[in-house]
Amino acid sequence: MIKIRFLVAAIFMIIASTIWAQEGEPKKNFEIYGLVMTDVIYNFNQTHPDYFDVVRPSQLPSYKGEYGSDGNTFFSVRQSTFGVKSYTPTRLGELKTIFEFDLFGLGKNAGQTMLHFRKAWAEMGHLGVGLFWSVFCDFDLFPNSLEYWGPNGMALFPNIQVRWMPILGPTHLYFALERPGASTDQGVYADRIELEDVKARFPVPDLTGEYRYSGNFGYVELAGLLRYISWEDIKDDSLDLSGEVLGWGLNLSSRVNFTRALAGHFCVVFGKGVENYMNDGPIDIGIENNFDNPQRPVVGVTLPVLGYMAFLDVQWSEKFSSSAGYSFSGITNSDGQDPSAFKSGKYALANLLYYPVKNVMAGVEIQYATRENYSDGWSTDMLKIQVSFRYKFLQEFYSKK
Repeated sequence: MIKIRFLVAAIFMIIASTIWAQEGEPKKNFEIYGLVMTDVIYNFNQTHPDYFDVVRPSQLPSYKGEYGSDGNTFFSVRQSTFGVKSYTPTRLGELKTIFEFDLFGLGKNAGQTMLHFRKAWAEMGHLGVGLFWSVFCDFDLFPNSLEYWGPNGMALFPNIQVRWMPILGPTHLYFALERPGASTDQGVYADRIELEDVKARFPVPDLTGEYRYSGNFGYVELAGLLRYISWEDIKDDSLDLSGEVLGWGLNLSSRVNFTRALAGHFCVVFGKGVENYMNDGPIDIGIENNFDNPQRPVVGVTLPVLGYMAFLDVQWSEKFSSSAGYSFSGITNSDGQDPSAFKSGKYALANLLYYPVKNVMAGVEIQYATRENYSDGWSTDMLKIQVSFRYKFLQEFYSKK
């Protein structure tokens, strides 16, 4: 009897001490984060005025003098960001939420300093829903640069999705059904189909998946995308321009830790009809001549795309770091496209960043980009210098379990 009482008392003490330890241990349940950033930019050449503070090869002029005179100075705070995260325990596991926006106006607000939602995400266990980076994309590739838009040859696209994550952790496996009909600039997808008097139709979601293997070396990831795109000719005439296609893409990416102070970012993306998932992609569907058929003299076809990037991030010391690299994106144009249509673009930059105190950064960056048209012989380039100042903030809130 004494042994039983002793055992019960011991069990009770263990349970009580465990409960006490849990109740006394603080647990993070909320955080507020963000950054305040100011950019001062001098563009030796010209670019689309809606994208004055970023580098987008597809938005360089398609003919001489399209965007005015060369040589302009710009100031911007559009990279400033604000976000909140929450962590809520439930009987099914921890519920995590993210709500984040910056000031970079897109879509109808392109060119403006406006609220731009980047994330509205909820995740619990193996399921995630909301607005987050597409599973086809690898945001971890983004270099430590000042320029907001990023390398044109990488896939980078936030999308509304339902995500299933059967394997979680540094090595993981994800699948998602994602919103079809969205453009990379968050406008109307129909504008990205180069056919007149047609209306886009998306009866099924895009299907994406990715597998990442992680180790001490870094990680390597392979992602895939499959989609169905259709369009209907809404004009009442003798022509029938309706059509449908399948789009697909593969994205192989990797981050390699060469040393503790040197990391490389690499990727290659290729596919057909997936340009809107690219960081700076032109249209997904182009026109191909079909003059043998008088009822359908042109047809819509998916445009092949190839993109790649290679960047190095170097931590020189506790106070200084640099990033430098090169990226390319190009499409195979269809024979019915306008001669001035975008064919290919190059992107490169190098910087030096200084961290005087914790959470404060100042830096200077040189940026370069080129554009080449489909068949009219036009090509152009751009050189920019950007000086930026950034302050990050993070406030965490804890409660006892």
